[in-house]
Amino acid sequence: MYLTMLAVLLVILVVALQGTVPRENDFPYRVPLDPQGIVELSWNVSYRQEEVHFQILLKELKFGLLFGMSDRGDFENADLAVLWSDGFQSYFADAWSDEKGQLHMDSEQNYKLLRALKTSEGLYLLFKRPFGTCDPRDYLIEDGTVHLIYGILEKPVPSLQAINVSAVPRKGLQRVQLLKPEISIPRLPADLKTMEIRAPDVVIPNQETTYWCYITELPSGFAKHHIIMYEAVITEGNEALVHHMEVFQCAAQFDTFPHYNGPCNSRMKPERLNYCRHVLAAWAMGAQAFYYPEEAGLAFGGPGSSRFLRLEVHYHNPLELKGHHDSSGIRLYYTASLRPHDAGIMELGLVYTPAMAIPPGESHFYLTGYCTDKCTQLALPPTGIQIFASQLHTHLTGRSVITVLSREGREEEIVNVDRHYSPHFQEIRMLRKIVTVLPGDMLRTTCAYNTEDRTEATVGGFGIMEEMCVNYVHYYPQRELELCKSAVDLGFLHRYFNLVNRFNDEEVCTCPDTSVTQQFSSVPWNSFSRGVLKSLYEFAPISMHCNKSSAVRFPGEWEKQPLPEITEVLPSLAPHCEHRLGPLPTSPTLVKLERQEPGLA
Repeated sequence: MYLTMLAVLLVILVVALQGTVPRENDFPYRVPLDPQGIVELSWNVSYRQEEVHFQILLKELKFGLLFGMSDRGDFENADLAVLWSDGFQSYFADAWSDEKGQLHMDSEQNYKLLRALKTSEGLYLLFKRPFGTCDPRDYLIEDGTVHLIYGILEKPVPSLQAINVSAVPRKGLQRVQLLKPEISIPRLPADLKTMEIRAPDVVIPNQETTYWCYITELPSGFAKHHIIMYEAVITEGNEALVHHMEVFQCAAQFDTFPHYNGPCNSRMKPERLNYCRHVLAAWAMGAQAFYYPEEAGLAFGGPGSSRFLRLEVHYHNPLELKGHHDSSGIRLYYTASLRPHDAGIMELGLVYTPAMAIPPGESHFYLTGYCTDKCTQLALPPTGIQIFASQLHTHLTGRSVITVLSREGREEEIVNVDRHYSPHFQEIRMLRKIVTVLPGDMLRTTCAYNTEDRTEATVGGFGIMEEMCVNYVHYYPQRELELCKSAVDLGFLHRYFNLVNRFNDEEVCTCPDTSVTQQFSSVPWNSFSRGVLKSLYEFAPISMHCNKSSAVRFPGEWEKQPLPEITEVLPSLAPHCEHRLGPLPTSPTLVKLERQEPGLA
């Protein structure tokens, strides 16, 4: 039977090996693709050659595999590498899917098969792909989140064109940061200690999404230390279920916090846990250990610091598996030998206010928050600060986030960007290079939103159905400046509501006792009201929040500030395209299957 034959035969040889095959230990990044851990992806990145090497392990071999990328994780209009069998021979090809999910051979074969090998663990498939190909049907691999898709073929197919992704029952999505920065590991001190923040023996609920909260505390009299590294500790067997985790320090204003171990959205969760919001560590699936620069560490413990910590674990269980016990968490590495600088975390972007709103039915609506030159001139030291990591954040409608540094009106560099951002995949990411911010520099953070599935305006705020646009930048040396954000001037927003009233029959109540949220809910969303709101956000003065950690603004005039002017923007960088020699391949790569155990068929 061909199913048996293909499942057990299995030293696999490619007719023509293309390129050098990386060694197994050359794949430092690893993530399970499916919830059961049957398909595992490992990869490495070559910035010099501008390509990614992929290694996929299929622990249960069927009749082939689909693997690829798309803008938001859809299987339609996707860029794919496909391994398939017709029951007699096996093939590998670069393909794409159309808007109906039908597969087509790509005229440019940019996924290059390097090796396929059957071991006792399963089938290993090794192939590579350039970052950019200039093929309009190919996905551009760039900084930020990449939505990976996979599918397992359970029956033989006569040809690539006979595959439609809608007929593939076992398929799914995984989000990763493919282009990891090349970071040199700093020297670790001799007095290094570790502390594991883990929720004890959680029974993972048999539902798709669970956020689990656990409160713990530092020992009494715990002195000031520096966190200089942290990493995830995942319970064996749950690697495909633990999606991301964060450790928060609680507010020092409270002497005690109730010990809690349960769902974060439970009615039994004490309200005081909402005051545990200072991020100490954040990990997401596929992330490696996080290292602080040798010059700095994140302070915790000591006077003025809360002893209470909150661990939050996001479990992603789409198959609603039962009976999985978990004690995953984050291991902190810390030292009493304090480094020269305390690291700080600063919020950039938009103030949490309903004044910043997105109309319903928008495919791409942009909002921008500013950290103005006036604020950095006042609050930063003469030598500036060094940003080494960043965590981008929106709620459910966010689709992209970018922060750009400008100096004297000219855009200098991108601090962080994620053009395929997902609110379901957030992590603190080390920057590829440290960014220096000097007094007088300006930082502009822009978020794009999609509200096509909403019928009411989405206003800014803390609620999950409200929106945010934030970049938490990690930097040193720590300064008093903790929040550098903006919002549209309220006086100009009220002029907008009055203008909408004049040009529409429906009344938008502008009474003093009517909230901004209520006024937005009354707006009739037509081309006029949408266009004017967009223009308002692009040209109206702003209210600037240049705040200390005490939530008090630095001295100065911060209301009705003019929007910063940009006189020169960064040039758009065209992707590098690999140089092609000879005619393009018109047929897939033939993969020969040889029997590993004679006599089996």
